Amino acid sequence: MDMTENLRPSGAHSTDQDPTSYPYASSYGTAYDSAPGGYPPPPAYAPTTGRRKAKRPVALLAAVAIAAGVIGGGTATLVGQLNGQDSAATGSGGAVNGTTVSQSSKGTVAGVAEAVSPAIVEIGAASSAGKSTGSGVVITEDGEIVTNNHVVSGAQQIQVTLSTGKTYTADVVGTDPDKDLALIKLQGASGLKTATLGDSSKVKVGEEVVAIGSPEGLTGTVTSGIVSALDRDVTVAKDDSGSSGQGQGRQGGGQEWPFEFGGQQFNGDTGEETTTYKALQTDASLNPGNSGGALINMDGEIIGINSAMYAPSSSAAGSGSSAGSVGLGFAIPVNTLKADLDTLRAGNGS
Repeated sequence: MDMTENLRPSGAHSTDQDPTSYPYASSYGTAYDSAPGGYPPPPAYAPTTGRRKAKRPVALLAAVAIAAGVIGGGTATLVGQLNGQDSAATGSGGAVNGTTVSQSSKGTVAGVAEAVSPAIVEIGAASSAGKSTGSGVVITEDGEIVTNNHVVSGAQQIQVTLSTGKTYTADVVGTDPDKDLALIKLQGASGLKTATLGDSSKVKVGEEVVAIGSPEGLTGTVTSGIVSALDRDVTVAKDDSGSSGQGQGRQGGGQEWPFEFGGQQFNGDTGEETTTYKALQTDASLNPGNSGGALINMDGEIIGINSAMYAPSSSAAGSGSSAGSVGLGFAIPVNTLKADLDTLRAGNGS
């Protein structure tokens, strides 16, 4: 005989004790009239049937359900925090957490726009040279906003408009002309939606991106495209002095975004004081007023601060007005911003 053969009936289980060794277990569910010694007999030993087997899984399922309820509560809290329902703190080293795209909307332009638009603002800067319009990214709930240096350079008054239409007066905290970055702070703001800063070192050519800003004062304009190239050496003006093309973001009369690339100047003269940085190139439509706004990946993370664009001259376009985007836009990588945040907060610049 095969010693591995199971001699027990189908469905039976091995036990540590033989049920027949109990003198009281004559049959399952039988009542007993008496027991030796005058004590009630112990309960009958129940054969291992399907009914008994079901008890442990039921108990296990109940325990799992309770554990899931506990964990689920923590998960809901975490999701709430990621979606901006809880205040996002900004620590040293440039880490910024804020709104993210909901799981059901990930990978869609609409989902990115819905999640991030509340953290993108319009910036109006007034100086002796005139007025300019740019954009900015909210990074703390009390109103720290990142933008381009050229948007606020020389500004005597700064007004910021949120996506809700509410306006604030802002002060310049710190600027870094060499990186074309600036940090401003709203007066008396609290509870603002904040953006999440991503990791530009992980960006790849061909990735889909979304740009949000205020081109020509059209607050909250959303465009989309791809990352066209990495590490473009783009040269822009440091301040608002010099050429007639300065004030990159000013509306009207040929006020474009002058920049240099490959030894050539575009959109006018950049002036004598310039700075060069490595930029992300995108074909997402950018126009004057997008400067300082956000370039965003499909997870809703900021990967760049839009800073320059190419626009054909009005004569080349056959029009009396300044031409718009032709799919050559540039953004400062967000890792450059994160490395510079502490410097900007200290009111210093390179």
